[in-house]
Amino acid sequence: MIDWISNTFDNLQLALYEHAVQPLVFGIGLGNLLEDAFAATGWLLLGLLQIVIMLLGIRLLERRWPVEPLTDRAAVRTDIAYTLIHRLGLVRLAMFFSIEPLWDAAASQLRLAGLPTWQLDALWPGVTDIAWVSLLLYLVAFDFVGYWLHRWQHGWHWWWALHSLHHSQRQMTMWSDNRNHLLDDVILGTAFALLARFIGVEPGQFVAITVITQLHESLQHANVRLSFGALGERLLVSPRFHRLHHSIGIGHEANGRGTLGGHNFGVLLPVWDQLFGTANFDLRYDPTGVRDQLPEEGGRDYGRGFWRQQWLGLVRLVRH
Repeated sequence: MIDWISNTFDNLQLALYEHAVQPLVFGIGLGNLLEDAFAATGWLLLGLLQIVIMLLGIRLLERRWPVEPLTDRAAVRTDIAYTLIHRLGLVRLAMFFSIEPLWDAAASQLRLAGLPTWQLDALWPGVTDIAWVSLLLYLVAFDFVGYWLHRWQHGWHWWWALHSLHHSQRQMTMWSDNRNHLLDDVILGTAFALLARFIGVEPGQFVAITVITQLHESLQHANVRLSFGALGERLLVSPRFHRLHHSIGIGHEANGRGTLGGHNFGVLLPVWDQLFGTANFDLRYDPTGVRDQLPEEGGRDYGRGFWRQQWLGLVRLVRH
């Protein structure tokens, strides 16, 4: 079964590359990047498959058990644009031309300096070299780092100036996960790429980690009244658990109004929130957003369209 899935994906990637991507690359005069274009085709195909799964799976849950009716469809359409930009590889493509050359140069210098590579999955020979065990090990490692990066997004004023855009959505749906400032994405993308190089994640494993995480995050943000139960809620982040993270006040404040902090920072696993005292398992579905958006709290404008939101994020960053 696994071999059939792998072979089918490879055949689809090759067909998409030969009939669409390769002619485009030649047409814009970048024939020297054919190998990289083939890899990018894989990301494009994975993004398309994710969107299909979202539409056929998560969207049905939203229709069947919505938390709230959609009254601001324009805001949702903006989130759809964010999702298409991210999932179809446009952000990754931009990073390939801007950031990745710096990563490669730094890695080369470290190797020349004699810094050995480290394989996390080699810690327990005979066990961690089993494919699915290795993947789980890397997922846990990425999730642990993701928890702390997310917590710092809520704890450092300059980073919250960017990340608050993600929390400004008052109509959360499965499209809301990618509603981020592009600079925020570059920071996180750089951190996880460096982590992957440091702990020895293979390219195929990195792809799997990314796809698993992204699909689950789409489910977390869905407009669906769904809990995993008393036990399941403590094993895997649910839409109810994550919605509390987006609740006005609870998700981004600590020790009173205006103090940065919050609850439920876990990406996949709630265990980090439980270990470090930031878990909130209240069975409730609150309105989402940032407190300073409320008219009685100042009515801060986070922007309606993509470019306006990006610009206002930079303005907030400069002010902090």
